[in-house]
Amino acid sequence: MRDEVAQQAGLLIKPRINPILRWAGSKRQIINRLMPFWNSSYQRYVEPFAGSATLFFAIEPSNALLADLNLELIDTYDVLRKFPKELHSHISLIPKNKKTYLEIRGAQVKKLSKFDRAVRFIYLNRLCFNGIYRTNRKGEFNVPYASTGTGLTPSVEQFCLCADSLNKAEIHSWDFSRTLSEVKKGDFVYLDPPYAVEDRRIFCEYGPKAFSKKNLTQLVGHLERIDLIGAAFLMSYADCKEARLLFKKWRQKRIKVRRNIAGFSSHRRHAYELLITNI
Repeated sequence: MRDEVAQQAGLLIKPRINPILRWAGSKRQIINRLMPFWNSSYQRYVEPFAGSATLFFAIEPSNALLADLNLELIDTYDVLRKFPKELHSHISLIPKNKKTYLEIRGAQVKKLSKFDRAVRFIYLNRLCFNGIYRTNRKGEFNVPYASTGTGLTPSVEQFCLCADSLNKAEIHSWDFSRTLSEVKKGDFVYLDPPYAVEDRRIFCEYGPKAFSKKNLTQLVGHLERIDLIGAAFLMSYADCKEARLLFKKWRQKRIKVRRNIAGFSSHRRHAYELLITNI
């Protein structure tokens, strides 16, 4: 109710819950442009490219399906929702310096317990360059240490709030096609796929299974089905000729954003994204 009144009055809304993960391409800076698309009449919130799940945590839906192809990410969310205090305690005890970062990054992940993998994932995420998730061809995380700009580890209270929200969600390590095939009438779907733009390089995340233009074309079919069955969707994507053409049958709004991938703040620039929706 608070959010609906604030939105109608044109006020900025400060989410009660912030994600604990940093993520390249995170929608924190435009969260107030996204939140008005959601309302409590939807039966379920669905997000196939979860990442840091910024919108999910901001609106706190009572029923949700969160998914991502990144198994390490989904396993981390599973541990977080079960053991938020213990997870925070373990992360807080690890020294935050380059030497320790490189040691933890070089650990043999397969030998770690699921809990320890979650500790490692969040620790590396908080201290890596620009919150980027990137792996080599072997699937090994290889993002360098960031000496500045990482911020403090979120409080134990934020860990617990995130855990409470995650306990209201079904979470899976699925590809987007599997997730979108589960969408039903009355659902609200938010999509923030990695960008596959031909005429310029926009980094979001990559690894052995990078998102491609072929995948972007597949999204069209999924959105057509979602629209047909009576579900709502909102997608944020780079403003580019591919997206404008592929998704031309739905409403599009161009918004200004700030790119945060450049190595120095003076080199960071503004760009434009599209909000694409059937609402």
